Amino acid sequence: MSDFSDAHPGIRWYVVHTYSGYENKVKANLEKIIENRSLQHLIMDIKVPTEILSQRDEKDGSMKEVENKIFPSYVLIKMVMTDESWHVIRNIRGVTGFVGPGSKPVPLTDEEVDAIGIDTGIISLEYGIGDSVKIIAGALTGFIGTVLEISDDNKKIKILATMFGRETPVELESGDVKVVDF
Repeated sequence: MSDFSDAHPGIRWYVVHTYSGYENKVKANLEKIIENRSLQHLIMDIKVPTEILSQRDEKDGSMKEVENKIFPSYVLIKMVMTDESWHVIRNIRGVTGFVGPGSKPVPLTDEEVDAIGIDTGIISLEYGIGDSVKIIAGALTGFIGTVLEISDDNKKIKILATMFGRETPVELESGDVKVVDF
């Protein structure tokens, strides 16, 4: 058994460095290899994080949307680190190696995964739109408000908080509030 498996058991996110402009090619090639070799039990997900930016066209002045890579030359892979999975990824054309000291890949921490927002699971909430909630974290701790909006992934909410006699819309993390018990 390799020291990869012993050092990092389980499914984790890893970062792979690629040649510039090869991110999508690496992802496509890896998806084909996973399917052909039936490696779905070792490599679960592959992401090339992008964002959509609005840019003004220099010729006619119109706005157009442009997809921009958030981490150029990097691909994020959710996988079980074994000799086989390491070898498959390391030998894909365009891959220069895993991120980590020497030849030892280092998985992303849970905090890094959350900060990047790549592992988006739906969070279940104890409250819904129209419910009264109390803010339990941050500068507005103790204020009470009504839930106006909940993001699709349930990570962000907008509430109408009553502060100093005025109703003010406030955007918060979903874990920063709890249902008010009357």
